[in-house]
Amino acid sequence: MVVRLTTRTSLRHLKKQAPFSSNQTYRYFSTIPINPRFSQQSHYRNQISIAHLLQRYGFPSSLLHSFLSKNSRFLLQSNLNDMEKSLGILFSFQIPQKELVSLVCECPGVLDCDFLKKWEMGFAQLGLSRVSPLMIKSVLEHSRRFEINPDGVMKTLEVLRGLGFSEGSLSRVLEGFPGVTLMNEREIRRRIEFLMEIPISGDELDWVLRCFPEVLGFGVEDRLKPLVSEFKAVGFSNDLIRREIGRDPRILSMELGELSRCLELLRTLKCREAIKEKIFSEGEFRAGFEVKLRVDYFCRQGLTRREAFEVLWKEPRSIIYKMEDIEKKVEFLVNRMNFNVRCLLDVPEYVGVNFDKQIVPRFNVIEYLRSKDGLGSQVGLRALIKPSRLKFYNLFVKPYPECEKFFGRYSGDVEVKSRHPVGLWKLFKPQSPPTSKEDVKNMKLFMES
Repeated sequence: MVVRLTTRTSLRHLKKQAPFSSNQTYRYFSTIPINPRFSQQSHYRNQISIAHLLQRYGFPSSLLHSFLSKNSRFLLQSNLNDMEKSLGILFSFQIPQKELVSLVCECPGVLDCDFLKKWEMGFAQLGLSRVSPLMIKSVLEHSRRFEINPDGVMKTLEVLRGLGFSEGSLSRVLEGFPGVTLMNEREIRRRIEFLMEIPISGDELDWVLRCFPEVLGFGVEDRLKPLVSEFKAVGFSNDLIRREIGRDPRILSMELGELSRCLELLRTLKCREAIKEKIFSEGEFRAGFEVKLRVDYFCRQGLTRREAFEVLWKEPRSIIYKMEDIEKKVEFLVNRMNFNVRCLLDVPEYVGVNFDKQIVPRFNVIEYLRSKDGLGSQVGLRALIKPSRLKFYNLFVKPYPECEKFFGRYSGDVEVKSRHPVGLWKLFKPQSPPTSKEDVKNMKLFMES
């Protein structure tokens, strides 16, 4: 009896402890860490899925690796289905492909599906008759970074509408300067009032805001007032300042002292009088602003301001050419000719010659000779641009007749247009004097003697 009782008691004790022991076993297995290899494989599969999704929506494969590595944590925490919905909403906004890729790369937070759904309804409530895709891109990027909701944008638009601006100007402001949504009504009014004091008002003010909305971001006391005072100190009248701002509002983007520096460059130019007349044909103020535009462009391409001024001083003809021509020349120099933009410091004449008549034909000749191993040594930018047209023809074109079709002027295939109609020379031919019998007799006697 004692033995049986002990056995039963021990069995009951084991039954009571069985659940506890099973729990202990479960907890023990739950604390085992996940296999790192399995985690890496899952991470890799998610990256592949995201990459395929982005490629399907036109994301360039060259940017995928850097984009995924920079934003891996955010992307892997996102749901793939939600991300696909987000890309679909972004495409419905009809944002250009290049701008859309730029938006996602610079601000991947716009792939948040809830954020896009909120703004999909918000754009319809702004009350704008026309919402441009570029405006949508700017507003989405700005609102995501600064956590601005559609109500905040609507308040800003109400302030601008109250000041009398057109619908086109409102859309342009949100596109070019979405930071206006962070400004209060008093700050916006202060800038508009200053422009009206110049005086710029009515349709002209609407035009200024449409062409250069960034002016709303400049301080009045520390930027705009000193700038206009500098214009007056240089010697320009209020009427001229108003006309020039109305013509190109980007004049207000000039830094303090920048116009004076540009005018100093123009006054020290050493060039032919005909070139100077063309530079100053639209006035000294406009000529100084044209210098500023070219300096800014060269700085964006990698030159310092001192180097940009040096290029313009050495080659004043570059001020005559339009900015589109300068941009085309520099783009051709870097992307097609494979030269560094700093080569302009040694050969500034490049930006002062004609693109279609001189740069392209000469480059085509050199490229053809290089492909046929017809060059004994490397031809640099100086040897390409510096020689006169006749000298370049004698060096590179004349020995190779097949190059004449690339060169143009001295080619045998080029038809030289006559200055006068055919047969016109007969009208100017002097008439022969009439000969008499006595003249003939005298000539015969002279020859016989």
